[in-house]
Amino acid sequence: MLTFLRRLCLAAMTLGAMCTPALAASTNQQTLYNSLAHAAPELNPQALKSALSAMQCAVNGGARQAQHLAVIDYSQPSTERRLWIFDLRTKSLVLRDLVAHGQKSGENFATQFSNNMGSHQSSLGLFRTQESYEGSHGYSLRMDGLEPGFNDRARDRDIVIHAADYVTPLWSQRQGRIGRSQGCPAVRPQVARKVIDKLKDGQFMFSWYPDQRWLKSSAYLNCRPHQVASILSTNNG
Repeated sequence: MLTFLRRLCLAAMTLGAMCTPALAASTNQQTLYNSLAHAAPELNPQALKSALSAMQCAVNGGARQAQHLAVIDYSQPSTERRLWIFDLRTKSLVLRDLVAHGQKSGENFATQFSNNMGSHQSSLGLFRTQESYEGSHGYSLRMDGLEPGFNDRARDRDIVIHAADYVTPLWSQRQGRIGRSQGCPAVRPQVARKVIDKLKDGQFMFSWYPDQRWLKSSAYLNCRPHQVASILSTNNG
């Protein structure tokens, strides 16, 4: 597909025509996907494609370009390194590591997700990271959920990235899973500062799971430009 698009662009330029922005964007998106998929072969292709599509939809809707993208694949067990952080400029993998899910989302596998206060469940969809701060868990990172009904209560719920001692392979040896959070994507203390420093101040984080209601309803996965623009305007305001 990528070769075909490039040939089409070259043919258009040979004829003195401009390669359309949509075609160029599609080519760039495919190039980025190919590079990231090569860097992270264990990441579910559908999760990566969805993350890139949602991010591009947000950018097309007016969101600022990011330098880094984090993808959490909640279809994988907690004992697997299911958090990936990519550098979008170099199209490379920065980090792959463990990440916790909420206590009420499931045991080793997360299967239940919520946007509700007090649910102690993880949330799905596209997030925009914001400010780092020192809190009860030490150095932490706030973020805003961009998907109404699925994750837009993240800030009110105090869903943040933070270090947790229970995010360790030692827990999986005893419990058959790593420890669980109250809905936060908690990470190992050894990598927490790196994770937060790479993701703070306006990067994208995307949490994926084949939840049919979310897949069908997400304004970003289905890219509804007017709805996305309204969401981003409200979020930025």
